[in-house]
Amino acid sequence: MQGYVYDAKVRAARLARGVWGDPAYADRLEREAAELRERFNRDFWIEDRGYYAAALLDDGQQVDALTSNIGHLLWSGIVEPDRAERVVQHLMGPTLFSGWGIRTLATTEQRYNPIGYHTGTVWPFDNSIIAWGLRRYGFRHEAARVAAAVVGAARYFDGRLPEALAGYDSTLTKYPVLYASAEAPHATSAGAPLLLLRTLLGLEPYDDHLVVDPAVPEEMGQIELHDIPGRWGRLDALGRGQPNLERR
Repeated sequence: MQGYVYDAKVRAARLARGVWGDPAYADRLEREAAELRERFNRDFWIEDRGYYAAALLDDGQQVDALTSNIGHLLWSGIVEPDRAERVVQHLMGPTLFSGWGIRTLATTEQRYNPIGYHTGTVWPFDNSIIAWGLRRYGFRHEAARVAAAVVGAARYFDGRLPEALAGYDSTLTKYPVLYASAEAPHATSAGAPLLLLRTLLGLEPYDDHLVVDPAVPEEMGQIELHDIPGRWGRLDALGRGQPNLERR
């Protein structure tokens, strides 16, 4: 939630400055966003563990559970750049990454349950946000790996991603296990492939242009997206699989 608020203030400041014609309000929002980022990185960072606390108790004590929420922080941009790599190591490590995506709770946590609703299952929408966050901080290989995992899981469900998958490791089950009461179709899961496509193709609007900077893993072959509408008119995006994806 800290990251979402930070992102909202940054975006609203851009609107205030460029669309609403209210530079004073933009200055205020930018100042508030900067102050929030400073407080957050001071109060939530757990130095000896290398990730951000899931919450703070009333007395300021950190709740040190390792969750997929830290990937949303990358998406928001609130993470200090010099801390991003340690966060990514946790996200892509064996306790969070199952092979079908990133679990909501790490296997090392006391409450971990691979078939628990928010305590170890893998959510497609959660992973799409994390993948874009990884890409935002330059971790192209890791972003592509998460995207490929989720898209790969969809093959077992006729291309339609369910609400959630069990958190079992892919080396154990060989196929994704459906969370018992998962809804399919599910709105957030239906939207996940769109953000994953954006991540794989590196789509970024810039003024009247659309930047295309693909980072597609070799096993996915070639991805083509045609007639993307926007201020640039309609453009096509193409991404060919690369054997080695370097960080940018």
